[in-house]
Amino acid sequence: MLRRLAILLLPLLALPAHAGESLEQAVAAAPPGATVSVPAGVHAVHLRLDKPITLIGEPGAILDGGGSGDVVRIRASNVTVRGLTVRRSGTDLTAMNSGIFVERQAHDIVISGNRIEDSLFGVYLDGAANVRVAHNVIRGMRNLRVADRGDGIHLWNDTGCTIEGNDVAGSRDGIYVYVSPHNTIARNVVHDVRYGIHYMYSQDNVLLDNVSRGNLAGYALMSSHHLKVIGNSSEDEKSYGFLLNYISHSEIAGNRVHRVNGQSDDAGGTIDGTEGKGLFVYLSQLNDFHDNLVADSQIGIHVTAGSENNRLWSNRFVDNRIQVKYVQNLAQEWSAHGRGNFWSDYLGWDLDADGIGDVPFRPNDGVDVLLWKYPSARNLMSSPSVLLLRYVQRAFPVFTPPSVQDSHPLMKAPTPLRSDHEPRD
Repeated sequence: MLRRLAILLLPLLALPAHAGESLEQAVAAAPPGATVSVPAGVHAVHLRLDKPITLIGEPGAILDGGGSGDVVRIRASNVTVRGLTVRRSGTDLTAMNSGIFVERQAHDIVISGNRIEDSLFGVYLDGAANVRVAHNVIRGMRNLRVADRGDGIHLWNDTGCTIEGNDVAGSRDGIYVYVSPHNTIARNVVHDVRYGIHYMYSQDNVLLDNVSRGNLAGYALMSSHHLKVIGNSSEDEKSYGFLLNYISHSEIAGNRVHRVNGQSDDAGGTIDGTEGKGLFVYLSQLNDFHDNLVADSQIGIHVTAGSENNRLWSNRFVDNRIQVKYVQNLAQEWSAHGRGNFWSDYLGWDLDADGIGDVPFRPNDGVDVLLWKYPSARNLMSSPSVLLLRYVQRAFPVFTPPSVQDSHPLMKAPTPLRSDHEPRD
């Protein structure tokens, strides 16, 4: 009777790996549902977790892959890996070598509180479901070229996953989401990578309160729809704060972009065509942009390539060198429900003191469009002909080409959205 009771209680107890017994042996001997405590020290392993099990590292416990293959490969459901340092995977991109690899048949996985370093992919989810990747520190292989690195956290055909509170750096992309619907990416910090968070062909996802800084682009959102992108921040990126390419039916709200200053040449100037863009909207339609802040960047928002029927209201565009770059031949209204946006360079007035400017804000004229289409025309900027053209367009708006107009510009910057959700490092 006592022996039978001990067997029933065994899955609830932590089973330490004993001296003289390898970690692989301890995991193999543990019954399904058991908790295995990994002692301090370096364990040279390629663990295969093929049954429900909880793996918990004691302080100083290190799993070392020796520079080949995956360090930990999860093949079963209901597995937890927590509190470990996982390091030195292989470098084969084709084999997707990872610190922790989760196979597609697995579900209900928790990967929490680990440090994953010197691994090609930090965490790779290969078609799994209901995986929680939370509060891990992930560092990629900085010794490799960016194109030869893997991603910090990679989702492929996954659903119902939560990626929360991770700190990712030194990988190719911080968090890459491919063909993966119904996931939540929240409160992560991503820095020193190519794209902070990169979406491809993924629908009905939530991006909430993430922080991107010092990357080529903060958020590269491509070929996806029904995204909720709320409360995120981007600062000191090289090219883009938010890049939207083929995005539709999505909400972009309460985000903050600061200091997207473009790519510099050896002389410290900006390379032509690489100006920093706070928001870059390319062939994206039927999206709502509201309560965002774009500040201190070379271009506040750049809209092109058939981006139509987007609604913009209550956004703040502050001290961008060019507030709007609009390269299309379709007139668009950037206000909704009688409420427009705040533009720091708006020079209109508000005689009835209702907080709405009495004259529309038109950020671009025909000369701007001419210069964007034919950059060499900048040599004529101070010529009498260009000055005359600007005067004619102001005096006779009928000669102004189709462009953006905000008919209800805000006189004061609106209160930031979701002030109770400031991101936490």
